[in-house]
Amino acid sequence: MLLSFYFTLFSFSFLSLCTANSNSSQIENAEDLASQRVLILQENYQEYIKKTLQTRQYGCTPDNIVYRREWGQLSKKDRREYIDAVYCLQKKAPWSSKADIPGARSRFDDFAGVHIQETPFVHFSGLFFPFHRYFVWLYETALREECGYSDYQPYWDWTISWEDPRESTVFDGSPYSMGSNGQAVPHGPTNISAFGLNLTLAPATGGGCVYMGPFTPDTYQVHLGPVAFQPYDGDGGLEYNPRCLVRDLSAVWANNTRPTKVLSLLEACDDIGCFDTELEAIDGVHAGGHFAMGGLGLDAYASAGDPAFWLHHAQIDRVWTIWQNQAPAQRTWQTAGTGTAFNEPPSPNVTLDTWINFGVLAAKEQVRKVSSTIDGPFCYMYL
Repeated sequence: MLLSFYFTLFSFSFLSLCTANSNSSQIENAEDLASQRVLILQENYQEYIKKTLQTRQYGCTPDNIVYRREWGQLSKKDRREYIDAVYCLQKKAPWSSKADIPGARSRFDDFAGVHIQETPFVHFSGLFFPFHRYFVWLYETALREECGYSDYQPYWDWTISWEDPRESTVFDGSPYSMGSNGQAVPHGPTNISAFGLNLTLAPATGGGCVYMGPFTPDTYQVHLGPVAFQPYDGDGGLEYNPRCLVRDLSAVWANNTRPTKVLSLLEACDDIGCFDTELEAIDGVHAGGHFAMGGLGLDAYASAGDPAFWLHHAQIDRVWTIWQNQAPAQRTWQTAGTGTAFNEPPSPNVTLDTWINFGVLAAKEQVRKVSSTIDGPFCYMYL
């Protein structure tokens, strides 16, 4: 009888293990297939850009187009050059006045402050994509023109590290990363409130200050925010509030940036309204990347104070670009939505003629000027 019990138990455990291994293999196969399909879509996009530029003799041409690469594709030397340029921007005096952004102490803070100011208008609205495209380009331009950076804005392809962002070259804590996870400290959930949404986010794997690699407390301080964290002190996030950069890397949220999720996003929608809704959803890739970082990444307003923000939003721009160029004639110039988050307060519909505000960073720009990466002020492509 006892022998029979153990045989049954062994059989059940063996079958469970086989089922688990089978399910794991199926998931891995699905993600691998999705990665291959996304790669094909990117290659198609690259071929379209090259073909489009072949006949151009002015503006963006084959001779002057520049390339944005994935962080892990960069050599260690190239990554260090980027990191040093970010440090440079964090040491330069701000353009903003005390009336503009009272807490700004650097050019880097100018960008973080403008993001705080414009967040209610450029998230969950028709301005999300065009604002952030130009915003990242302005940052790239500042790194190049003010800090001597010779390359172009890299991106963080979250589909490479969706199972555990701690394994990413972006967050591995080496001298060639964007710094490590936060120090592992006991901490409870984080309560955030933004755009009328209230969320309680479970603690993840860090919770303390970045402790390895660049942007540790001895090399970088966050000066602005928070805004979305509860309880809220009501200062608008623009006052001087020096503190360390906190991260809390989460595999749970990174799961929302897996290849099948990205592929579904690229193939599910034919119009920009649908695409934006899916991408900006709480379980979408935009929140997935931010919340996978944790810490400052949980604050929609102040998140640009984390230097990894810029790699994340370059990836958002890359995904939008690949989506646009599956049907460029129809998708490049599409608009949808209004100029306020969830249309609260009610605002006019966004059109190609709508002006976007960039505060102290630059003059206002129209949506039509920033809708294509090879028109207007732009001439870049993702590799």
